[in-house]
Amino acid sequence: MPAAAPTARPAALPWRAPPQLLFVAGALTQYVGAGLAVLLFARVPVVGVAWLRVLVAAVVMAAWARPWKLRGEARWTRRRLLLVAGFGLALTGMNAAFYLAIDLLPLGTAVALEFAGPVAVTALGSRTRRDALALATAACGVLLLADVHVSGSPLGVALALTAGALWAGYVVLGHRVAADEGISGRPGLAAAMLVGAVAFAPFGAPASLDALVSPGLLAACVGVGLMSSVIPYALDQVAMARLPRARFALLLAILPATATAAGLLVLQQVPSPAETVGIALVVAATALGSHVD
Repeated sequence: MPAAAPTARPAALPWRAPPQLLFVAGALTQYVGAGLAVLLFARVPVVGVAWLRVLVAAVVMAAWARPWKLRGEARWTRRRLLLVAGFGLALTGMNAAFYLAIDLLPLGTAVALEFAGPVAVTALGSRTRRDALALATAACGVLLLADVHVSGSPLGVALALTAGALWAGYVVLGHRVAADEGISGRPGLAAAMLVGAVAFAPFGAPASLDALVSPGLLAACVGVGLMSSVIPYALDQVAMARLPRARFALLLAILPATATAAGLLVLQQVPSPAETVGIALVVAATALGSHVD
């Protein structure tokens, strides 16, 4: 899943690397981090790793954005708090469902199944022929991947699709946050992460006890949080600042393929021919839907 929130409105930074390269570097970092998380599942429960990822990202983002310092027109209101709370719950639920899915499914497959959510949001939002074709193509890819894995891990397929549905909610709520100039960008995302981390704490904190009492495991979980959320988000900020919106959206199409490569590199997960076709269909669907009218 993309690390960057749809609320970001960054200023251009003087990084000389091509923005496309920064995006790819962020994607690889994100999914290598997810692969390393899978390796941690043998030592720390999945829910604990997922919560620590969100907590690390929330602490770093809050220190960066300081959402509690909003003043004047940007002050916190009840409506803004409710909006950000919903955004944060969708974000945290998406991450938890995704981590539970990659404990049961290959990384590339889980990401491709998860992409059904945002592709559906795009297609249903515009209803053009091109987007209808994108939705049909994604559905074919998802059905093929589900057919490959539903007999061996129906729960994994259900969790990946749940992560996709929550991702769709994240996109919708993220755009509403973006429409509010008082909290758009870093403050809204940081506040949402804090809400999600606190709301998930009753489940995540007890599950993370093994990591909290082991400096080595805790450092590894912090590293996963930095690689999976903080570093990709920072790189995406620069890429979004230097690329047109349509071109950046098109780059999202490579994420399932990037996740497959990370799964192969970190976890030695070799996709079957049917999985490869299914992932390719989701990539094609995302590319078809990644345009701005």
